[in-house]
Amino acid sequence: MTNSTDSLLVNLAFLSKKPTGLTVYAQNICPYLAHLNPTCLASHPIPDLHCYKIAENLNSDYGAKGHLRRLIWTQFKLAGIHRQLGASLLFSPIPEAPLFSSCRYIVTVHDLIPLRFGKPFSRLTTYFRYYIPQVLHQAEHIICNSESTRQEVMAYFGIPGSKITAILLAYDRSHFRHLNLSTGNYFLYIGRHDRHKNLDRLISAFATLSHHQDCELYLAGSYDPRYTPALKTQIEELEISHRVKFLDYIPYADLPVLINQSIALVFPSLWEGFGLPVLEAMACGTPVITSNLSALPEVAGDAAISIDPYNVGAIADAMQALLDSSALRSQMRVSGLARAELFSWELTGRSTAAILSKYV
Repeated sequence: MTNSTDSLLVNLAFLSKKPTGLTVYAQNICPYLAHLNPTCLASHPIPDLHCYKIAENLNSDYGAKGHLRRLIWTQFKLAGIHRQLGASLLFSPIPEAPLFSSCRYIVTVHDLIPLRFGKPFSRLTTYFRYYIPQVLHQAEHIICNSESTRQEVMAYFGIPGSKITAILLAYDRSHFRHLNLSTGNYFLYIGRHDRHKNLDRLISAFATLSHHQDCELYLAGSYDPRYTPALKTQIEELEISHRVKFLDYIPYADLPVLINQSIALVFPSLWEGFGLPVLEAMACGTPVITSNLSALPEVAGDAAISIDPYNVGAIADAMQALLDSSALRSQMRVSGLARAELFSWELTGRSTAAILSKYV
């Protein structure tokens, strides 16, 4: 491995001011790459790391135009920066890299959801169907955030398993922890309103709860004009508008208290590459109801109530069981806290650095 200051570039062009899973992942693994002397391509300084300043309008904060600008920058500018700095390897924590260039790179794949649930003519589905496969085939190595995603990459694109390493994600132990607060009277969902998140079935399940009619359902996640209006219409038709609250995007600093005080996190997604909210809720000692599909069993293990997300009755039964039994809630608090102890950003970061060091 060379000791050149610029031997490793880390592409952080996608970082958002409103952290979602991708930003949280990148920000937490970067400190563990420090011994590789990376140069981070970023619009803002990264603590304790050398940065090469790039434009700030290349991320999701600028909507579809931000994504498009980043793709153009990646294809036509990034390889030039790579050569200019004399780098030997580019690491991109998302599956984007310059094609048909001499740039050697490793990328992380988080999920292939737009292929599994995408629309035929959507830009995102096209991106995953034509751009992502080429990126992955040209990569030196691929990191996936779960064994489920690793298997998907092999199945969808015919890439050999020897070229892919699964490294599970983690959570901030100083931030997400049990706060010993009194439990509120609400179930909680955290995430986007996309169709594969299965919020319509969650809402239907909540509407059928036969006891504890005063409990509420909080939906934390940014308003989405494509999906949120339909969810609001469904809630009105079920006559439960007074019991369902749309909280919009919740700042990172406010999440621990919101999670700690909920009856349970209900995360019945039809597919996830990992499922950070599940892990963060377990770390808070909050009971979790989640799907038995995709990577979610890898995260939850036996510490959550596992349900078939297509079965509205199963979702409702799990919620009812937690409402009816304080003993079950206590048991799940203990098992969730124990499960969360198996995950750490140090393990994720050092495992990632070990892969990169083989190629720098």
